[in-house]
Amino acid sequence: MKDNMRTQYFAPHWIRISALTLLCAFSPLTQAQDYPNKPITMVMPYAAGGPGDTITRLFAGSMQKILGQQILVDNTAGASGAIGTAKVARAKPDGYNLLMIHVSHATNLAMYKNLAYHPVDDFDPIGSATSGPMVIVARNEFPAKDLNEFVSYLKANQKKVSLAHAGVGSASHLCGLMMMNVLGVQLNEIPYKGTGPALTDLMGGQVDVLCDQTSGTVPSVKNGKIKAYASAGKNRLPSLPDTPAIAEAGVKGFEINISFGLYAPKGTPKPVLDKLTAALQKSVSDPEVIKRLEGMGVAAVSVEQATPNALRAHLKNEIETLGSLLIKAGVQPN
Repeated sequence: MKDNMRTQYFAPHWIRISALTLLCAFSPLTQAQDYPNKPITMVMPYAAGGPGDTITRLFAGSMQKILGQQILVDNTAGASGAIGTAKVARAKPDGYNLLMIHVSHATNLAMYKNLAYHPVDDFDPIGSATSGPMVIVARNEFPAKDLNEFVSYLKANQKKVSLAHAGVGSASHLCGLMMMNVLGVQLNEIPYKGTGPALTDLMGGQVDVLCDQTSGTVPSVKNGKIKAYASAGKNRLPSLPDTPAIAEAGVKGFEINISFGLYAPKGTPKPVLDKLTAALQKSVSDPEVIKRLEGMGVAAVSVEQATPNALRAHLKNEIETLGSLLIKAGVQPN
């Protein structure tokens, strides 16, 4: 009877060892120790060649040296970044599919009725990567001589001034909305399918004003193709030291920074996330990365900002502030 009970309730020794081996092989700790053992894909949900693509490729190149595995950049663009973002949300949470994205991760909640993912609930934040204030620029022939004249001119001629942006919900659209809201003006909005064509028409004199990321505007300002009136923040930009911050004109409440952050699908093992955060922190401290970003008028964040908690707080703040800005402007979700 005892022998029968032993046979019934206790598996043979070799089976117990095999089961234990399998359990260890698939445990999160074991996976993390082995991670990464194959190429990683970093999705950039905007078109190739844009500022987001440049930033993503810069960090992918830096992080792959640290992690010892190739990081491939996947430009799955469309729907203000929602298509590529949904692709990562559906991916296996094993650390091999990542998302690099900026403010659209927050604003798409207000842009789409039936978003295929939730930016907070369906992702694990890894950390912020860059931060860059927006710059208010205009065609070279725009009549205002300086920032104070610019503000006065907009208030006196608001119906005559055209404001270009890269499409509803884009960073330039949000910056334009915030500028109009703070100054109490309503300019003639001209939407484009991207920053590139908007900037081209600004340089050609077809539109008057644009408020966009430093990565696109600073090189054109330095080349004399357009002129800058202000940075949309409290401080001047190191890349444009002669351009005042809009706060210098007594304008309060107009501060908008475009930050790129790195995310993984929800449920990614913490040891894997920890490795990715550590690699990101080394990248934001990399002198070559910092130098390349400065050339674009963008700053790498501090090591303290390149953390899951900092990115989580930043995202929630953007959802509250910028999402409400779209709603106030009457933007109807698709």
